[in-house]
Amino acid sequence: MVTEIRQKTAVDNLPAIHQSVTVTFHYAVHFTTGLFDTKNPLLAQAIAADGEPGPKKVLAVVDSGFLYSRRMLPKQLALYCDRYADTLTLVADPIVIPGGEEAKNHPKLLEQIHAAIDAVGLCRHSYLLGIGGGAALDLIGYAAATAHRGVRLIRVPTTVLAQNDSGVGVKNGINAFGKKNFLGTFAPPYAVLNDVSFLTTLDDRDWRSGIAEAVKVALIKDAQFFDYIRMQATALACRDMKAMQQVIYKCAQLHMNHIAQGGDPFEMGSSRPLDFGHWAAHKLEQLTDYRLRHGEAVAIGIALDSTYSYLLGLLSRLEWQQILNTLVALGFNLYIPELSKNMVQPEHPHSLFQGLTEFREHLGGELTITLLQHIGKSIEVHEVDLSLYRQAIWLLSEFYNSTLPSSGWA
Repeated sequence: MVTEIRQKTAVDNLPAIHQSVTVTFHYAVHFTTGLFDTKNPLLAQAIAADGEPGPKKVLAVVDSGFLYSRRMLPKQLALYCDRYADTLTLVADPIVIPGGEEAKNHPKLLEQIHAAIDAVGLCRHSYLLGIGGGAALDLIGYAAATAHRGVRLIRVPTTVLAQNDSGVGVKNGINAFGKKNFLGTFAPPYAVLNDVSFLTTLDDRDWRSGIAEAVKVALIKDAQFFDYIRMQATALACRDMKAMQQVIYKCAQLHMNHIAQGGDPFEMGSSRPLDFGHWAAHKLEQLTDYRLRHGEAVAIGIALDSTYSYLLGLLSRLEWQQILNTLVALGFNLYIPELSKNMVQPEHPHSLFQGLTEFREHLGGELTITLLQHIGKSIEVHEVDLSLYRQAIWLLSEFYNSTLPSSGWA
C-alpha cells in the first residue's frame, strides 16, 4: 500500500511544462480621400497585400448614421468591387447597424453580424469591412474577433474620434451588465483606412468630440502637440480641415507608438495611461444614459483629473488654466450636474466615484489612475483623496458658472 501511494505521488509531481509564445502583429493606418471611388485602388491594394490568391470575400457592416449622410454608399461599394473583382467579392448587401453607443448596448446586433458571417461563409481569410464611428467599430471588431476566433477586420473610421484614436488601436468591445466595454477583445485590425472626406458630414458635436482624445494624448505624451492644439483651438472649433488633418495624424501616430512601444499592448498589467480622464468619462456616459458623447465625457474627465492634479500640487496653476481654457475654446462644456450627484455617498450606484471602483475592477484589482505632473508628462497613482476630488468638482462647477473675463481663469 505504501508503495502504491509513493508511485501516485511521483506521477502527481511531474514538472511543469513552460512555454513562451511570441506573436508579431503588423498593420497600417492609411490616409486618403475618396476611398470608394473606383479610381482609388487603396482598399483593393490593402487586401491584395496579403499575398494570397483572390478574390477574397468581403462583408460590409455600416453605421446607420454614416449611411444616412452617404446614401449612395451601397452602390459605390458594389461598383468598387466590380472594378476590382479579381481582388475582392462583395458577398451581400451591407449590414446596417445603429451608430453611437446604442450599437454597443444590444447583444442582438452582435448576433446579427455573427449570423451574417455564417450565412455568407466568411472564413479566417475573408474580410469584415467595418464602416462607421468608434462605437460601431467596437461592435464590428468584437464580432470579427470572435467569429472563427478571428475574421480579418478592415476598419474604415468615419468620425474624428475613430480616425485618431479608437479606430486605430487594438481594442474591441460592447457594454454589458451596465458597464462600459465589459465584453471585448484585444485584436489588431488587418488595416485602417482613414478618408478625410468622411468628416465633412459630421455635426459639430461629433466633429468636436474626437478632439478630446487628441488633447488627452498630447497632455500625457507631447507638450508641443498640446501647444499646437491650444494655438489652433479656434480654427479647430470652426472646422478648419487642414488643422484637423494634422491633429488626427499626430494623435493616431502617438496612439500607435504607445501600443507598439509601451510594453503592454493588451493591458495585462494595471497601467492604462491612454485612459487619462476615462475613469470619470465612462461613468458619466452611463449616468447620462449615453446622451453625452464619449469625447464630451472625456473632455470633462480630463478637466477633472487635471484639476485634481493641480490640487495635489503636481500641476502648476498656469498649466491647469491652459488645459481648461483650451478645452473651452474647443467648445467643450466642463461641468454637468451628474458630476455632483451623490458625491458624498461614493458607494451609491449613481455616484461618479463608483467609476473608480469599476475602473479598478476592469483592470484586475489595483486602482491605477493617470495624473499630470506637467503638460506632456504623466504620473500614475494607486490611491485617491475623494475629498480633494470633491473640491475639484466644485472648482469645475464654479468655472462653469463664471465667465472667463471676470473669473480670473484666463
